[in-house]
Amino acid sequence: MTTRPIELLAPARNLECGLEAINHGADAVYIGAPRFGARAAAGNSLEDIAELVRYAHLYHARIYVTVNTILHDEELKDTEHMIWELYHIGVDALIIQDMGITRLNLPPIPLHASTQMDNRNIEKVKFLEAAGFRQVVLARELEIEEIARIHAACPDTLLEVFIHGALCVSYSGQCYVSQACYGRSANRGECAQFCRLEFDMTDADGKTIVRNKHLLSLKDMNQSENLEALLDAGASSLKIEGRLKDVSYVKNVTAHYWQKLDAIFKRRKEYRRASSGSVDLKFRPQPDKSFNRGYTDYFAHGRNPNIFSFNTPKSMGEEVGTVKEIRNNYFTVAGVKSFSNGDGLCYLNEEGKLQGFRVNRAEGNKLYPQEMPAFKTKTKLYRNFDQEFERAMQKKSAERKLAVSLTLTENQFGFTLSMTDEDQNHISVTLPQEKVLARTPQSDNQKTQLEKLGNTPFKAESVNLELTRNWFIPSSSLAELRRQAVNKLICLRHINYPQEKRRMPETHHPFPAKELTYLGNVMNRQAEAFYHNHGIEHIAPAFEKEMPENAVLMFCKHCLRYSMGWCPVHHHKQSPFREPYFLVSSDGRRFRLQFDCKVCQMKVLPDNKS
Repeated sequence: MTTRPIELLAPARNLECGLEAINHGADAVYIGAPRFGARAAAGNSLEDIAELVRYAHLYHARIYVTVNTILHDEELKDTEHMIWELYHIGVDALIIQDMGITRLNLPPIPLHASTQMDNRNIEKVKFLEAAGFRQVVLARELEIEEIARIHAACPDTLLEVFIHGALCVSYSGQCYVSQACYGRSANRGECAQFCRLEFDMTDADGKTIVRNKHLLSLKDMNQSENLEALLDAGASSLKIEGRLKDVSYVKNVTAHYWQKLDAIFKRRKEYRRASSGSVDLKFRPQPDKSFNRGYTDYFAHGRNPNIFSFNTPKSMGEEVGTVKEIRNNYFTVAGVKSFSNGDGLCYLNEEGKLQGFRVNRAEGNKLYPQEMPAFKTKTKLYRNFDQEFERAMQKKSAERKLAVSLTLTENQFGFTLSMTDEDQNHISVTLPQEKVLARTPQSDNQKTQLEKLGNTPFKAESVNLELTRNWFIPSSSLAELRRQAVNKLICLRHINYPQEKRRMPETHHPFPAKELTYLGNVMNRQAEAFYHNHGIEHIAPAFEKEMPENAVLMFCKHCLRYSMGWCPVHHHKQSPFREPYFLVSSDGRRFRLQFDCKVCQMKVLPDNKS
């Protein structure tokens, strides 16, 4: 049976996060380059990336580096130099947005098409496949059925889909509001998170529809229940968002999806893990205990009313019960959760605002806060910091091991230890030693000594003794033999690592559009030349170079008219307010909303009349 390798792709803010992602089950890790990544605050040194590469490759896990901003002409030379450095330290692929990179003098390193390229239809994916991209990161907004159609049309293209983490309300790469308002370009890695702000919503007559709500803030994605459907639709790489998240988040969420996929692979033999080794977890993964704004599977199964988080853009964590009784300096909780000193709890007050407090002392369900919160009985409580869980996350919470079989045999001048790993890498080391018969049985002690692999990347699946006599071999000699075998097998795994080499071909197939507006994000002459070579005659400059008048600043599948229950397509209900609608931020900026029902999309534009 032909099996398809499936990759669990985890984020790494830094080296520590990357190492723990591998330990907790990731088949691949994506990490920021020293410069030019779409999270400007998450760059990493070449030395740290090199250390992560060496560790990951031991388990046949891949390291992808993000170089996914659009670049100025004067930055291309430095980018080219950096890419060569990344290639020399063994990086497996680059995630890019700027097509100008494809025209540089590149080493034979695979390129992945970032979701910032706005990859949401068959035509775009086919174009990228023909251009030589190894993997395409699809838009988060796609339904599972749409992913299946793309896979059917492009069966040889590796499709990467997001399965967990924060959601951008605008299609990635098509958000310009941060640049327009604050001079901070999302396409340059400097997003100001405009979508997490508070807004009033007003109508054409100035009537207030909603006041002081986070109307563009979405819940976080969680596709835990859709993994098998995504695999069946053709997804090969399942991506966890979070290159700014801490190590506790990476451990918990990676381990959660490793467990979920492991259960699928045991049932569905047509799928297999893309890397090697098994993971031994020391804790029970619980995504609710890591940063989250509440969860949604977004548009996986079509238009979904439960995707937004209007009350707060902050993490609410897990629901833990309701307030049962309030006393002078403590309150009790109705629920089944246990609490610890130092827990962080929160609740929504009567105005719908998130309020948080710290638990000084916990005695069962009787909690003594630092300051008594202003809530009432029956108020729903959430825990966004679990002291016990975080303490467990600071310890060694997982081990990843490669299965090996060991065989001890004898030769003319001593003994030979052979070791074979789960990927069929095989080594042998010899111990020159005079053979002396032992007075007592030796086999149990010999097996015990050889299987002591605790501080190595290996675990003994079997230990075989193929000796003709009951020979005496000192324990120290067996330990040295074992140590040499481990080191030799580690070296062989690095030598035999299946590093993929891939050069971008020069191509001239037509781009699936006749011209490029500012939405093409063309910042430099090399990107311009790329698109000219693919049939585009008119190319507008990137928004960051020349801000078009009345340009749409955000393109959203999230629709406020739908969220309010007034969608003419889905609800067939007349709005009590007159369009156009406007969003007004706390600093007085006004934005006009435009609805395109043909493509089920909401657009956010500047209100130039304000």
